[in-house]
Amino acid sequence: MAASKLGSMSWFARLKPGASVGTNLLVAAMMWSFIGLYLMVRGYLLDETHSVIFLLLGLVLGTAKAFLVIERAARKNIARIVARPDGMCVGGVYSWGMWGLVICMMLGGRLLRNSEVPHLVVSVIYVAVGWALLLSSRLIWREWNARRT
Repeated sequence: MAASKLGSMSWFARLKPGASVGTNLLVAAMMWSFIGLYLMVRGYLLDETHSVIFLLLGLVLGTAKAFLVIERAARKNIARIVARPDGMCVGGVYSWGMWGLVICMMLGGRLLRNSEVPHLVVSVIYVAVGWALLLSSRLIWREWNARRT
């Protein structure tokens, strides 16, 4: 039984999409950037008025969220990736807790979008969260770039 368990583990290890630390950083940076851009565009298109004042409000709130909350998570994410050896699974760019938070945020966004909250408010929230992710992604991009050279 022990031999079959070892055989299955090596089979599983061969299927694992392992990558270097640099690639894991690149994947994390791209995810933060693309999700941030997606949320910003989604928030902009959600409100028909496309009010510049509310767009600016979203950017200001997003900047505050980035500096007060999201950058701490980005730094933890960078430290986690850098501490892992090369060849680790690309899906491991985030901890299980972070993946859980991602799922909760996706569900929360869907609930918010389908709620009675005015679209203008939802739009500002989407722009703010998207901008916070995009702005904070610069820390991961910077670490990825430093490891490339």
